[in-house]
Amino acid sequence: MVTKTEGTRIDDLVLFEEDDFYSREVVTIASGADLSIGAVLGVVTATGKYVSSDPTATDGSQTPVAVLIRDAKAASADVTDALVIARHARLIRSALVFDDAIDDSTKRATAVAALKARGILTDV
Repeated sequence: MVTKTEGTRIDDLVLFEEDDFYSREVVTIASGADLSIGAVLGVVTATGKYVSSDPTATDGSQTPVAVLIRDAKAASADVTDALVIARHARLIRSALVFDDAIDDSTKRATAVAALKARGILTDV
């Protein structure tokens, strides 16, 4: 018997988003890494492209501004049609995927606070 594993879906992440997809934006994910649904993203100021938010970065991406709601296979090329939650939404905190540099509860709380400042709330 083959075991199948179901991946994360939008319903595993989003508790509420505004009508008519107001909470969403289509953005470009910079090449360099495959990102999965729930990835906490920052935007590189010079390019306007989104990457996994890393608090040690100095290019603008250190501040979380959005959360990916569809996997983005960007290991070898930019993904120009990535879908993110950018505003006015409530998400399940345990479904958020943080950069490896966000490795303790204080850093995660700081990232969640930055998202809250953008109108992206979490359940806990």
